[in-house]
Amino acid sequence: MSYDVIFLLVPDFQLLDMSGPAAVFQTAGKQARTTAGPAYAVHVVSELGGPVRSSCGVEVLTRRWSDAPAGTLVVPGGEGARAAAVTPAMRTYLHGHRQAGRRVASVCTGAFVLAAAGLLDGLRATTHWRHAVQLARTYPDVQVDADRIHLRDGDTWTSAGITAGIDLALAMVECDLGADVAGATAREMVVYHRRSGGQSQFSALQDLAPDSERIRAVLEHIRGNLGAALTVEHLADVACVSPRQFLRSFKAETGETPAKAVERIRAEAARAHLEAGADSIDSVARRAGFTDSERMRRTFLRVYGQPPQALRRMARQGRV
Repeated sequence: MSYDVIFLLVPDFQLLDMSGPAAVFQTAGKQARTTAGPAYAVHVVSELGGPVRSSCGVEVLTRRWSDAPAGTLVVPGGEGARAAAVTPAMRTYLHGHRQAGRRVASVCTGAFVLAAAGLLDGLRATTHWRHAVQLARTYPDVQVDADRIHLRDGDTWTSAGITAGIDLALAMVECDLGADVAGATAREMVVYHRRSGGQSQFSALQDLAPDSERIRAVLEHIRGNLGAALTVEHLADVACVSPRQFLRSFKAETGETPAKAVERIRAEAARAHLEAGADSIDSVARRAGFTDSERMRRTFLRVYGQPPQALRRMARQGRV
């Protein structure tokens, strides 16, 4: 069976919002090649066809959407998508996919195009965190979740910016062809792993953002050794400074104590395991370096406002 994926471009679109997911479908198509050919056929369309200029100046040749097959429709984001005027013809084209029971998706601010066409009314959706407030204010009928990598509400899929489109495409591949093909595609593309849709658009390491290489090395050491006894003395040794100097420097550069930073990084790792796998709560707690599941539960309540079981349940229901 072959799946058609259609990318709808508007002027000033973000090139990576298209090329990243397109590469996923191309790679997956080769991984699951049949006697009839690759499992995916990728098409790039616009209303009139011809070259469409991206925000970085690169032009992509498109065909008229009237000449393209129906299939999964993906709208990449970019400055043009946020400002795009949805013409009556575009609205008809978008709704035609919905009425035919086809998947409709957006990457980053491509959600503005879907929202302007009325396709997100009453649905949960996400976009780049920087533009989530604007999306919610402009389209109050859309239930905007500003801190998700990607979301699926029925046959409508939305994602955060740039690389989140790759996660969205991998999730679609898993839905179509199974986890083995999605995993093989991620490995072929040298994607570290497929992030579950429920993961935050922010990571603890990005948020802490120290200036010095010394403290960055400590944070990477924490992430790579969650099961170790990450005491102040141990981390000071990693930084090659005294414990007192380490405490002072770490707090000044990250705004957190080492203990709080370790707790946040462990919670982030545990959440990813919970949402992506079937390991028990106790097993996840041990893998993330918590002394026990109760300690992890208290940490989750502080960091996420919900216990681990609730986040896992929501992920399994496809609601995060």
